[in-house]
Amino acid sequence: MKEKIKSVKDHDILQKDTFYGKEKKGLPYIIATMNMIFHGVSAPNITHGNTLAMNLSQIQESDRKNVILANPPFGGNERGEVLQNFEIRTSETAYMFMQHFIKMLKAGGRAGIVIKNTFLSNGDASAIRKMLLENCNLHTILDLPSGVFTGAGVKTVVLFFTKGEPTEKIWYYQVDKHFTKTQPLTEADMEEFLTLQKTQAESEHSWTLDVSTLDDACDLSVKNPNKVEEVDERTPSEIAETILALNSENQTLIDELMEMVK
Repeated sequence: MKEKIKSVKDHDILQKDTFYGKEKKGLPYIIATMNMIFHGVSAPNITHGNTLAMNLSQIQESDRKNVILANPPFGGNERGEVLQNFEIRTSETAYMFMQHFIKMLKAGGRAGIVIKNTFLSNGDASAIRKMLLENCNLHTILDLPSGVFTGAGVKTVVLFFTKGEPTEKIWYYQVDKHFTKTQPLTEADMEEFLTLQKTQAESEHSWTLDVSTLDDACDLSVKNPNKVEEVDERTPSEIAETILALNSENQTLIDELMEMVK
């Protein structure tokens, strides 16, 4: 963003009135603060505290933000008094964060939220999904494979939405690759997503859901109608013959190896 700074006023806005954050745990708070400093923000607006401790009814217009980017924790527990801060009561911290994000956005504000894919279908999240669809335009859902976040052991999705108008259609994109610690997700892996998302085009990996077809459960599960599934049309006897042939080949190789080591 430095190339956009044209004046002292621009510099002050970037330093003081652009980036905000809050972290509950001590070590991530320190890491977040240091990261901001290393990237040129000399006095980061990162506070040490519990985001969920804020009562949603007390959020003022001056508290709201234009853009929210977040990866709320998977699982976790909160004290009973914290649960009272939310219109929709839940023990799942990620669902509390979703309510917080919706409330904290200004009208026209945009958000990109990484969350477990179970949010799209779990029954205990249906009321929050309905809140999201009614108050925001959930225009894009990016479905990620399980290897993207090393150690998390869960599949995640990224929700992109704009506050101020209800959702009519949702464009899905499914990243159909396998990632590991040694083969992580790269920018190149997202090129097709970024290209197709501009027009929300359909492809083997992307499709559109009409929200008017949903029932009261508001199930947003990832169901790709464009992916061609390979069907094995062999009969049971043909499959059995193939297995026997492979076993015979394996036995021949084993016999050859045994002859070599004698």
